[in-house]
Amino acid sequence: VPQLCTGLTMNQTHNPKLTGNAKRVRREMTKQERHLWYDFLRGLPIMVHRQKVIGQYIVDFYVASAKTVIEIDGSQHYEEPGICADSKRDAALEAMGITVLRYSNADIDRRFAAVCEDIWNKLQLSAKPSP
Repeated sequence: VPQLCTGLTMNQTHNPKLTGNAKRVRREMTKQERHLWYDFLRGLPIMVHRQKVIGQYIVDFYVASAKTVIEIDGSQHYEEPGICADSKRDAALEAMGITVLRYSNADIDRRFAAVCEDIWNKLQLSAKPSP
């Protein structure tokens, strides 16, 4: 976590007030989120949740069986406030045992097949073995 990004710790309990926001952003996914969802994640043989509330955050995609979050980042994530917020958020999610995978909008637009392959490979490594 960059030094400028240190601060208060996150309350890790679920925030039910975020549920309405999650439903709204699910309806208003970005072009890149829609592309990843409709052209890859939706068809996977594992459950993937869109715009899932975890703790005090709404994550883009969540794969519970692999304890993995997939985030698609626009340009605001590469400016200082976004970098700090993402660092805190990633640390909080990782403290819950959740792996965070981040891809930029440009990755989705220019390297879609490579992003899908990377996600699939990481999900395979993270997934719990069947009993």
